[in-house]
Amino acid sequence: MYEYKFIKIEFKKLSGKPNEDYREVIKNHANQGYRFVQIFSPDFATSGVAVGSYYELIFERPIKQSTEQKHCL
Repeated sequence: MYEYKFIKIEFKKLSGKPNEDYREVIKNHANQGYRFVQIFSPDFATSGVAVGSYYELIFERPIKQSTEQKHCL
């Protein structure tokens, strides 16, 4: 089994640049045992130009099971 973590990185309103460097967020979570799964920007304007307001980063890592839980499987 896995646990999942979702990180939202919003964009600055005037510049449209992310508030955080997504590369650093990925590195920091990798150091915590998470595997990077996906990045996407689900919020797009319909003005003919793709402009999202945030990124969503998805991470996963195995759930540590106790010895008792392993024997039940």
